[in-house]
Amino acid sequence: MIAAIFLSAVLLHITKRNSTAVSLYFIQSLAIAVLLFHPLIENFSPVIMLMAVLTLAVKAVVAPLFFLRLVKRHQLKFSASTYLNTPLTLIAIAILTALTNSQILSHIASVEPPSRKILSLAIAVVLVSFFLIINRKGAISQIIGILSLENGIVAFALFSGLEQSPALQIGIMFDLLVWVIIATVFISMIYKQFGSLDVTAMKHLKE
Repeated sequence: MIAAIFLSAVLLHITKRNSTAVSLYFIQSLAIAVLLFHPLIENFSPVIMLMAVLTLAVKAVVAPLFFLRLVKRHQLKFSASTYLNTPLTLIAIAILTALTNSQILSHIASVEPPSRKILSLAIAVVLVSFFLIINRKGAISQIIGILSLENGIVAFALFSGLEQSPALQIGIMFDLLVWVIIATVFISMIYKQFGSLDVTAMKHLKE
């Protein structure tokens, strides 16, 4: 599952269509939901079940539907370009992935030795997603990058054995739902004002 999450984060840099980016985020979020459901096979818990269902509903259903509706409404078939071209982007991703084996980040991945390789991939997801936010010029891709980064953090927490209270997790899902709704409204306002979601078209706002 962590491989699917990482691959989705990488492909988000390459795709040229907003609908494909939304689909990749759906796959990534679905993988996160499956990871949350997995412990229920051995030890069923109503609270964990509720948390997993909420995660599946918000991340893999509500958020993608909001984004797809936004793309369809404003006919945003193609996403804005990146600051770096594809070859340079892939090189940057390779460097970021290699950094997970650096002295500092390898220590972080060592918090749970049996899952060290998996944790390294989770850290790579966080780094690659953060780079997506910086490298993409389109507002939708940047927002999906933020959500992908959050998925990477969740994956790291799951595999590192960090325990969080169900109440906190449910609160995070509620905050995420509200954030997605506000983000879609904000994106609609930007498009109506500028006729584009390319952030480079908003440079005059600095003046």
